[in-house]
Amino acid sequence: MMASIEFRAPWSRTLRVATCVSAGLLLLVVVVALAIYPKAPQVALLLIAVSLVLLLGALPFMVRGYVLTKDAIVVRRLGWRTHLPLADLKSVTGDAEAMRGSLRLLGNGGLFSFSGEFWNRRLGRFRALATDPQRAVVLRYPKRTVVITPHDPQYFIVRARTLLQTADFPS
Repeated sequence: MMASIEFRAPWSRTLRVATCVSAGLLLLVVVVALAIYPKAPQVALLLIAVSLVLLLGALPFMVRGYVLTKDAIVVRRLGWRTHLPLADLKSVTGDAEAMRGSLRLLGNGGLFSFSGEFWNRRLGRFRALATDPQRAVVLRYPKRTVVITPHDPQYFIVRARTLLQTADFPS
């Protein structure tokens, strides 16, 4: 029986900058709202509420790491987990360019993570659960593609391929 293997999800410089700038702008809106509160309390409260909802709403979707188990890839979030089964997984490949030129369809493009539905010419439509696109590992299922970004993509790929143990799995 294999023990699970944990992989960190380090933040890229782009994610750190995007998170700091986004959080800073949202907090600036709160400060401005507090300054205008005496003159326009309803507007101020609305600005504060929207800013805090955006900031706190993105926080639970933060990708904190990945756990490779004998039957799944578990994406650790803040307070919950996303399970990606190994059962139907067709391929696991590294591709540092996988997310380049992506269009965000639905999700978060840089506040604590790159997560949600994206599209680009290279992959088509895919789901990202990522923190550093340069470490991208592309998981291909029969009807979907998922991009994750473990701290050691090569080791992750080797271990995941070992677990799959199917004759037709590409090496």
